[in-house]
Amino acid sequence: MSLLITPPRTTETAGGPWPATARFGADGHAEVGGVDLMEVAGRFGTPAYVMDEADVRLRCRAYRAALPRAEVAYAAKAFWCRAMAAWVRSEGLALDVCSAGELAVARAAGFPADRIILHGNAKTPAELRAAVDERVGRIVVDDLAEINRLAALVPAGMRQKVLVRVIPDIEAGAHAAIRTGGEDHKFGLSIAAGVAREAVNRILRQPRLELVGLHCHLGSQIAAAEPYEQSARVLVEQLARIRDAHGVTLPQLDLGGGHAIAYRSGQTGLPPALLTSLAATVERRCAGIGLPAPRLTVEPGRAVAGPAGVTLYRVIAVKKGCAARTSRSTEA
Repeated sequence: MSLLITPPRTTETAGGPWPATARFGADGHAEVGGVDLMEVAGRFGTPAYVMDEADVRLRCRAYRAALPRAEVAYAAKAFWCRAMAAWVRSEGLALDVCSAGELAVARAAGFPADRIILHGNAKTPAELRAAVDERVGRIVVDDLAEINRLAALVPAGMRQKVLVRVIPDIEAGAHAAIRTGGEDHKFGLSIAAGVAREAVNRILRQPRLELVGLHCHLGSQIAAAEPYEQSARVLVEQLARIRDAHGVTLPQLDLGGGHAIAYRSGQTGLPPALLTSLAATVERRCAGIGLPAPRLTVEPGRAVAGPAGVTLYRVIAVKKGCAARTSRSTEA
């Protein structure tokens, strides 16, 4: 049996698929963080998943440097354990969770509740109760039925901060199956159909809920900043309409994540530096309609954890077959 390690053909840049500390020797051995991966496989067996803490921290810092006035919330669904919670917490990031399990891990690791955002399009009553009991910073409303259910769980004398996830009707993402910003998707509340407006109306009538902003998520593996700028303009317009209709200025705008990463040598993802224009886009649009600029939130998950991880496998056997394949075609 042999350990399967596929080295890069060329020296990788920071945008490549390998961790920042990956090193490949002439003898075929590979290291991550100064640790020989053959030793890892020998000690722990395979498959084994290796995370490069240094790479995770570098990516957290890159986001904070690119968006110094914004909130960066790590999306736990990308990769989650107590060690990861400790790393992103110490780097000053907020946290996005989408299940009671992810929330439990976060709290067990001592992640501050006020820096946690809970969202998901099918949150159970038990998950909503756990979030309220833990006093998470914000809960993202993704369903009209969720509003009364959540309000009933909030104790008297307390107000739970919420965001409304809206559909900006912008298609973005590497494949149709991982696009979530269009009207034909199950995520979020439709602006065009008036459902998002109804959600805002209902929340503002709930004394135990505090509406603090809007949220959207366009999809996954988005390799350009333009779709995020488009969604920012759409959501700022909605903030202005809420102000005009209700006299309420919402202070937060969450544009989600889905930032692309490289999976093969020669590919590049979406560097955080390309997102620096987002804040300026929001500020310009707000200035144009006389609206105070809200605090911006982005939610990278895969873009933080993906390149930092390496999975080790052993080749047990190699099967050989007929290399040549015959295709048949018919002519009309």
